[in-house]
Amino acid sequence: MKAKFLKEFFTFPDILIMSILFLISLSFTISEWYVLKTWVALVAGMIGYAASEYLIHRFLFHLKPPRNPFFLQMLKRLHYDHHADPNNLHLLFLPVWYSLPLIAGTGAICFLLTSDLIVTNTFVTGVIGFLLFYEWKHYIAHRPVQPISPWGRWMKKLHLWHHFKNEHYWYGVTSPVFDVMLGTYKKEQDVEKSSTVRDLERQWDKDVDL
Repeated sequence: MKAKFLKEFFTFPDILIMSILFLISLSFTISEWYVLKTWVALVAGMIGYAASEYLIHRFLFHLKPPRNPFFLQMLKRLHYDHHADPNNLHLLFLPVWYSLPLIAGTGAICFLLTSDLIVTNTFVTGVIGFLLFYEWKHYIAHRPVQPISPWGRWMKKLHLWHHFKNEHYWYGVTSPVFDVMLGTYKKEQDVEKSSTVRDLERQWDKDVDL
């Protein structure tokens, strides 16, 4: 792994902000590392983000274009434009104006359910940690980097199929588990090339041959 890619990743503003928040949250989590509920909350946060990675990607980011211009521009920034220009670094990462409210919201729900600040902080640590893992895997998929492990190379291949073969399959970035469970995992040779894979707005046009 070339140092320039690590620098490019961790100095990108949105990633830098999330990394700082992760380290702050982690510093409180470490002080309770010997408590079972700490590990339960940490794993719950990671699993929660892993599930949302797939569900949000499939059902929100690939949503039918909203009529409202504001929401349409928001969706274009979050994902439509990323499909149009997959290797554009400035469209690659989730913006903090999107990530922070979601993290705060899930943290608030965790606190309402547990009334425990330690559990809530640890849960948030898991969420942010997995978000950074997702961002790294997504970054690697779109940069001229060869993943070290066979698993990493396979996941990169799946994600590039999603971007260049057919946008209706392979939504998982860190794992294909939910694709397999929910029927969006296919062998590449069994899927036809989509004419709208680079233009998500057009897939809703009635005259487009999908």
